[in-house]
Amino acid sequence: MEDPCGYLDEVRSIAEEAGRCILDVYERDFTVEEKQDGSPLTAADHAAHELITARLRKLTPDIPILSEEAAATDYKERSGWQRFWLVDPLDGTKEFVDRNGEFTVNIALIDGSRPVLGVVYVPVPGLSYFACDGGGAFKQKGGRERRRIKVRRYEGGKPIVAASRSHAGDKLAEFLERIGKHDIVRMGSALKFCLVAEGTADVYPRLGPTMEWDTAAAQCIVEEAGGRVIGLDNRPLAYNKPSLLNSWFVVAGSGDHDWTAYLPPAEE
Repeated sequence: MEDPCGYLDEVRSIAEEAGRCILDVYERDFTVEEKQDGSPLTAADHAAHELITARLRKLTPDIPILSEEAAATDYKERSGWQRFWLVDPLDGTKEFVDRNGEFTVNIALIDGSRPVLGVVYVPVPGLSYFACDGGGAFKQKGGRERRRIKVRRYEGGKPIVAASRSHAGDKLAEFLERIGKHDIVRMGSALKFCLVAEGTADVYPRLGPTMEWDTAAAQCIVEEAGGRVIGLDNRPLAYNKPSLLNSWFVVAGSGDHDWTAYLPPAEE
């Protein structure tokens, strides 16, 4: 299937089913493991990974899958991939452990180096954000009618900044000081992208490490909503790099305002 929009409904269904697996764990006692990088891991991460990868293999047997929970594929192999699924089965495991509901299922289709389909599903409220290349960006809760979303245009004044609930730090504080007066909304997982995509926030600066699976699905949604996800080189984040680590980036709505001008030096 050449048109990525043809996969969208099925991928949304897969994300929702994964969300139900996650809630099965969320609603009972669970143990928390620790990955090599110190980040948490639960049975919900494993269950969602197994379900998503099995369903995607059935949907598209010829399209490879790269998931956070099985990300050991060598670049020599990945470099030959034109299209692949990029999956974060449970984005915001810290929020999951804290039981604040701010965690998501992220599924993206990458074509070349850019995301052309993205689904971000929020299991607790049953809320879905989704987009595909050229098809616009949408938000839907449960069985309600889907609603098209668009970023807002910043034209000066006090901006609304989306920021991480779990990953703040000195660099963010410096960015906010450079902006001046602002309002801030703290949120977990890929939901910060979605705040910009739906026009609730003007900008989301991420001044710390993220991986490609953290950002791909939400980037597609932001871009289809009229926004930007740009790195330190002022270009859109690219995917399937030799290193799967992203640079610092800024998620922004429409308009000509240069949010990267407020970034503190990365080498400091």
